[in-house]
Amino acid sequence: MTSATQMKEFLTKIYSVDDEILDEYLSHWTPYELPKKTIMTAPGETERFTYYVVEGIQKSYYLNGDKQHIIAFAYSPSFSGIPESFFTQTPSRYYLETITDSKFLRLSYDKHQRLMQDYREIETLYRKAVEHFLVGVIERQHELLAFDMETRFKVFVQRSPHLLNMVSQKDIASYLRIDSTNFSKLMNRIQI
Repeated sequence: MTSATQMKEFLTKIYSVDDEILDEYLSHWTPYELPKKTIMTAPGETERFTYYVVEGIQKSYYLNGDKQHIIAFAYSPSFSGIPESFFTQTPSRYYLETITDSKFLRLSYDKHQRLMQDYREIETLYRKAVEHFLVGVIERQHELLAFDMETRFKVFVQRSPHLLNMVSQKDIASYLRIDSTNFSKLMNRIQI
C-alpha cells in the first residue's frame, strides 16, 4: 500500500470527502524522511508543516533544566507536528523529535491554507481532525488529573501496548508522569 493510499484511508475514517477533491489534496503532500534522534522543531521555531506519519515514532516534550517532560507520542497512522504552532503560525514552546527513523508525508502551512480555501470539504475534514485531537487532549488531561499512577499505566498499556517495546521506559514514565523507579515496579508487578 502506498503512503498516499494509507493516508487516504486514515482521512476517510475522519470525514468522507469526494474522491476527486481528496486526491487533489493528497497530491500536494510530499515525502519526507528523518533519522532517529532528529529535532524536527525546537522552542522558538514556527511549525511550517503538518506531517502524516508513514513510519516511525516521534515525541514532543518540554525541557525543565535537563529533564524531558513528554507531552505526546506520534506514530502511524496519525498526524505529527507542533499543532498550536502550526495552527497559529507562532513560535513553538517545546520540542518535536524523532525517536526512530521516520517517514512522513508533509504539507506546508501556506499550501494547506490555500487548499482549505479552495475546497470546503477539506476545511471540514481538517476541522473534524482538530476535533478528534481536542477530544484526545481532554481525555489525556482527565487521565493525568483524575487517575493514580497505576490506573494511568493500565490505561496506557490498553491503548498503546506496542509502545512498550518501541519507546524507552524513561520516556513512557515521563509521559505518564510516573517516577522511573515506580514505573519499573509497575512493569514487574502488573500483568501485561
